[in-house]
Amino acid sequence: MASDQHELLSSDSAGAPPLVRLFRYARPFRRRIAWATTFSILNKVFDLAPPFIIGAAVDVVVEKQDSVIAKLGFPDPFHQLIFLAVATAIIWSLESVFEWLYGVAWRNLAQSIQHETRMDAYQHVQGLELRWFEDRSTGGLLAILSDDVNQLERFLDGGANDIIQLAVTAITVTAAFFIISPEIAWLAMIPVPIVIIGSLWFQKRLAPRYAEVRSKVGDLNARLANSLGGIATIKSFTAESQEAGRLQVESEAYAEHNRRAIILSALFSPLIRIVIMGGFMVTLLYGGWITLQGSLAVGAFSLLVFLTQRLLWPFTRVGAVLDLYQRAMASTRRVLDILDVAPGIIDGPDRLPLESVRGDVRFDHVRFSYVKGLPILRGLDLTCPAGRTTAIVGSTGAGKSTLIKLILRFYDVDPRKSPRKSSGTANLKTEETMGDPAPTGAIEIDGNDVRSLRLRDLRRAASLVSQDVYLFDGTVRENIAYGWPGEDDDPTVWTEPPFSSIIEAATLAEAHEFIMDLPHGYDTAVGERGQKLSGGQRQRIAMARAVLKDAPILILDEATASVDNETEASIQRSLQTICRDRTTIVIAHRLSTVRHADCIHVLEAGRVIERGTHNELVALNGAYAQLWRVQTGESVT
Repeated sequence: MASDQHELLSSDSAGAPPLVRLFRYARPFRRRIAWATTFSILNKVFDLAPPFIIGAAVDVVVEKQDSVIAKLGFPDPFHQLIFLAVATAIIWSLESVFEWLYGVAWRNLAQSIQHETRMDAYQHVQGLELRWFEDRSTGGLLAILSDDVNQLERFLDGGANDIIQLAVTAITVTAAFFIISPEIAWLAMIPVPIVIIGSLWFQKRLAPRYAEVRSKVGDLNARLANSLGGIATIKSFTAESQEAGRLQVESEAYAEHNRRAIILSALFSPLIRIVIMGGFMVTLLYGGWITLQGSLAVGAFSLLVFLTQRLLWPFTRVGAVLDLYQRAMASTRRVLDILDVAPGIIDGPDRLPLESVRGDVRFDHVRFSYVKGLPILRGLDLTCPAGRTTAIVGSTGAGKSTLIKLILRFYDVDPRKSPRKSSGTANLKTEETMGDPAPTGAIEIDGNDVRSLRLRDLRRAASLVSQDVYLFDGTVRENIAYGWPGEDDDPTVWTEPPFSSIIEAATLAEAHEFIMDLPHGYDTAVGERGQKLSGGQRQRIAMARAVLKDAPILILDEATASVDNETEASIQRSLQTICRDRTTIVIAHRLSTVRHADCIHVLEAGRVIERGTHNELVALNGAYAQLWRVQTGESVT
């Protein structure tokens, strides 16, 4: 069930009860839900039949030829008992069949909805912009995609059937009571409204408690993910006890919120049992009295006693069902709230065929800020010509890496400011007093505003190698093959690249030699985040991955900042081949890596303050020349 097949919840339905939102979301499964519900109902109907058989058997023994069964054409009492025996066999067989059917139906349905919900939530999260992730922890998202989805599955696996069968029991037994003895029915029904009102009261108070529990699960998972991800740092600072103490605080907070919910939830069943006891005693005493008076048949009295037990006793499970329901609805709310988040980066309508991309990149008066009021780029103008190598350098915080994120539309440029009149009598025409009269800034590729392009086409047109290399837990071969674009434009179809192409990409990135020295060559497992490899090895595998992608635009974001001189030299050699006839954008602190670029742009405070070749900028004796002297060890005043 893909996301686009769902009737996803609109903002108007976000405030609806979680169960209503779940039914709206599960529209594609409604037929299967209907079948599972039917099996549950039929199972409970046949499950309620034995008390009627018992009542009829007592009636046969007492009334003999005048029993109810005799009126069906069986005057002989023994033949009546045979009839009841055959009916019992049929009823119990059908009950067993429908128990099997509803078990299979609900469990398969639970697994399907669990799978599809997790996939929909994950795919939806993948489509959200990076800004959305900044305020959320990985552990918290994992808790939603794993634990919360599993909680929903547990409810559908058993709780849904319990609720349906409880309702069927109440309706069926109530109807039988009023048919057999209306005067007893009214008395026996007294506990029912008390149970219903009590359930609603408990539900209202349990819901916020379980919402807090689910929130604490996210906090606990976030702490675990954070600690395990930084295990090397923890060990190096001998901070194991400190981290264990932090985890203890989160775990105790989770346990405390669970205890608060359990205390209230566990109180429900004992109170319900006392109410049910009262209903059973009324039926036993008053029903027995009118039977002794001759106003009620012995068989009917036996049936009513059994039915009272069948009606009221299931209500003792309301507490457990309500507990499971509240946990599931708290989880459902968290999962569906994720699906309700509207993406901040909208896919553009225009195609950008990969074969037609020349790679001309242009920043036109671009403004951007991560936090409103704190601009990173201030009207940036910059051109990266097609087929040329453009370098961007500058001090930390100048906005270099931000340019890459904007090219790939991880973020969008800031919208145009509204012009404002200056205050006072000063004639200073600053951005702060006059606003920005220029049109909204734009980033263009071959003259196309990136906001108008399909995200898939835009990102297929560029290969990114960053300083923070991420390798997936798999083999060297699988990590390099991750860059293979495939031959089919369908994003759901991926074909494995030929092994010869992987070797060729690794050779160009000067990674083939060290890969063959690994224990299993290209089939060597790299570990989580590539932790079994050195920093230089990870960097060269990332370079090979980018080479295999063979995009017309190559982006290197501090690609050599964390490697040794030998690795940097090997990467520089490989780049001479890789960058030929390809638009290459290099972000670097090490100026030695960009000195051969066709054009170097120097950023400061979100603006280009110098541009030119290496020799031109050194001769200019400005900011670039100062950075060059610092890095080459010359004395700087």
